[in-house]
Amino acid sequence: MEREVLVVVGAGGMGQDVAQRIGSGLRVLLADVDASTLDAAAARLGDAGYSVTTSIVDVTSRESVSALARHAESLGPVTRLVHTAGLSPVQASVPAVLAVDLLGVALVTDEFGSVIASGGAGVIIASMSGYFHPDVLTPAEASALRSMPADDLLSLPVAAEANFKDAGMAYSFAKFANRLRVQGASRSWGERGARINSVSPGVISTAMGRAELDGPSGARMRAMVDGSAARSLGTPEDIAVAVDFLLSPAARFISGTDLLVDGGAVAAVLGAGFAR
Repeated sequence: MEREVLVVVGAGGMGQDVAQRIGSGLRVLLADVDASTLDAAAARLGDAGYSVTTSIVDVTSRESVSALARHAESLGPVTRLVHTAGLSPVQASVPAVLAVDLLGVALVTDEFGSVIASGGAGVIIASMSGYFHPDVLTPAEASALRSMPADDLLSLPVAAEANFKDAGMAYSFAKFANRLRVQGASRSWGERGARINSVSPGVISTAMGRAELDGPSGARMRAMVDGSAARSLGTPEDIAVAVDFLLSPAARFISGTDLLVDGGAVAAVLGAGFAR
């Protein structure tokens, strides 16, 4: 019997935890731009008994993402996609953040929307940062972010580099736009009998999360954590649990929406009356 395929784009800590939680009994295709990260993740999962195939991918290239989708399809029915790849503000410039976190998500959503099997589901990892982006888009701008061809996204005036004074602002915008993109994709995925949603993590104890805590916005992030209901950092497992639910039959009636997994941080900040 042909194994179903789980595709995890991004082989860092969060991607590995997702693969470990969900990948038992499946063919796991791990993809990342960094060969050393990919090899280490594949070795860890392989040692634990998972069936793992790897592929290098550049999510900012349609050709590269399309090749990944076709590779996944050649392995068996693609029933689960989880996109965890991204750049945080301390890691990259405004153009790089927009390319990876905005364009990259759109390309992955589009290309896997053409190979996802009936009954399948996808999850895009966004961020709670998107909830703090000023929601000042016009209806036309929001519509363009939802449905414009992915290759044209970075040419939109609302996505122009000059709009963002730093990478943090670009990151917040990109993650806000991810939720709109998922809304738009839910219809085309639905035509294939599949679902797509996003998860917005809060401050998670991954290498990326810890780097942000040590960066310029670290004090603000720690204050958000301290003021949240959970009063603690999240773990990659917290995100993997949420992803597992959204990919499961239990979430069969959920598509085109976002699940905020932040320990109550956004609610605390907005409830205290701070502007987005």
